[in-house]
Parts: sequence; C-alpha cells; structure tokens
Amino acid sequence: MYYFRADGSAVTGAGHLMRCLTVAQELQKRIEHPEELCFLCAEQASAELLQSWNMPVKILGTDPADLEGELSALEGLIRGSGHVFLVDSYAVTDAYLQALHRFGRVYLLDDMQQHAFPVDGVINYNLFASREKYRELYGSSTAQYLGAAYVPVRQQFCEAAAQYILQDDVTDILITTGGGDKDNIAGEILRELCEHSLAGKNIRYHLVVGRFNPNREKLEQYASEQNNVVLHCDVKDMAGLMTACQLAVTAGGTTIYELSVLGVPFVCFSYAENQEGLTEWLGKQEIAGYAGKWHYTPEETRKAIGSWCRNVCENRELRQRTYEAERTLIDGQGAARIAEILQTAGIEE
Repeated sequence: MYYFRADGSAVTGAGHLMRCLTVAQELQKRIEHPEELCFLCAEQASAELLQSWNMPVKILGTDPADLEGELSALEGLIRGSGHVFLVDSYAVTDAYLQALHRFGRVYLLDDMQQHAFPVDGVINYNLFASREKYRELYGSSTAQYLGAAYVPVRQQFCEAAAQYILQDDVTDILITTGGGDKDNIAGEILRELCEHSLAGKNIRYHLVVGRFNPNREKLEQYASEQNNVVLHCDVKDMAGLMTACQLAVTAGGTTIYELSVLGVPFVCFSYAENQEGLTEWLGKQEIAGYAGKWHYTPEETRKAIGSWCRNVCENRELRQRTYEAERTLIDGQGAARIAEILQTAGIEE
C-alpha cells in the first residue's frame, strides 16, 4: 500500500493536502492496482476535501497536532509491512517517523530545512532549497530530492500554459490566500484594491475562497455589495481561472508555482514563517512582485500589494518581463518525479 499522511484546516490551509493529492493522482496512473493507495487524515474536514476528488481516505479521529497520539490507531489500521508513506505535516516528530518505519519506507515533504528526520528520503521542491544545508543535516544516509524539478504541479496547469497569452490591458485580477485564511487577509486585500489602490478602474476581481475559510459569509456579503467581485469556492479548474486573469495576488505556497507555469504576473507575500523563504527569494530575483510579511507588518504589506498592482497595471513591459521570468522556473513534471520515487520504493519493498 501507498499511504499519504496529511491534514488541512483553517489554520494550516489546504496546501499539504493539495500537493499530496497531486502526487497521488500521478501515482494512481503508474501503479498496477490504484486501489492500493490511501490517504490518512486526522479529521473529517480533510477527508471531505479528498473525497471531493474521488480519493480514498481513512479518518483516524485524532488530533492533527499530535501525530504520536495516532500511532495506536495506525497499529489497528495498517497490516503487515512493505508499505510506502509520504508524510506532509509540520507536526512530525522523530518518534512518529521511526514508528512508521515498522510498516515500510517513509518519505517526508519538508520545506523548513532545519532538522534531520529519520526517513528514507526527504523532498524539498522549493527554489531556495539548499543542497549544502541538506548535506550538512543528512549526510549521505538519506536520499535527498531538492529543487524545482520536484514541484508537484497538477497537469491542468501544464496543459493550460500553451493557451495563456499576455494581454495588453488588465481587466481581471485573481486573489488567493490559501485554503484557510482565518484572518481574512483576502478580504483586506480586496478592499485595498477596490476602494483605494485601483478604485475607479474597470477591473473585475476573482477571489478564491478555500474550503477551510471561516470568513466565507463575510466575503459573500462584501461581494454582494459590489458589481465587480466574483467569489470562487471549491475550484476544480484553477488553471482555467488563472488563465482568465492578467494579474494575481497570492500568499506563499504551491499557488506561486502554478501561476509561474502559466506565466501569470503576480505579487506575493508571506503570512507564516514557512512561506518567507520562497516569497523573499522571488522578490530578490525580481521574478515577481514581493510585498512583505503580512504576519509581521500587515498594513505595510497590504499597501505594498496595492502599489505593485497599480504599477504593473500601467506597465505592460513589466508584466512581459515577469511573464518570461516565471515561465523559466519549472517544467511541471515534479509530481510525476515524486510519484516515480514512491513507486520505485514500493517495488523495492
């Protein structure tokens, strides 16, 4: 069996689930018996998102912040050995991962590069992932899969990339802040653009509302008072939505890579420590706009988002440079490469 261990919530968002889902869909295409693949989730909410994508899942009924507390549940669920696990959680501990080793091989999605975990392989697909740092942490005892070659982007984005054409004018702007957004950052950005930075311009705003967003009613109320705001909930064709826009505002995460495959110019920001590395790197490389750290300076970051959007709306040449720079970042085959790693591990077991 191939097991994917991930959760999502209003606090952590849906990123862990979605990137694992992307890899799982690729793996299903490769293995002889697709039914030998299953997600493990602590709670019902995470399971419902996966089930909406027709993905098999077992609910552990445990605390997603206490992975060691679920080990007894796993003992009763997982039979035998020779299994392969892909774990994607900031709640992992050495003891938890060592316990999983009793059942088979363990691989970890990691983007913090701060600790050497007891796993068979570690995967950090971020552009800023440091090979030197991982060699220092793990030595040669653990397989290391690092860098843009492993970004797990869904196939829909690769297919849509050929269709995306940079337009002369900006008529549609996408705003996406992840699956949770408990602080209603999306709403704050929307107000900044609609009422201040881009007030009076003929622009339609597309706001992605994630499954775990607790501010949905508040956003629906605001959208009902405007004639140029469209809410998009439980989006399946994200590539189609992105290609309909000429600009995007996004928090750090996999969405940045999805926009980059297409070439949609965007401004990004972080609202958690684990997002700082990627967003800052993009800003320093002048590949995209960088607005700052919302979790430290929200007002300053909000205004920087507005300023960048106003500037780039009036500067097609800047959008052209951004478009060209983004399209060179990744090839879109990362999910297939991770799926191959897992498949090979399963064969060897």
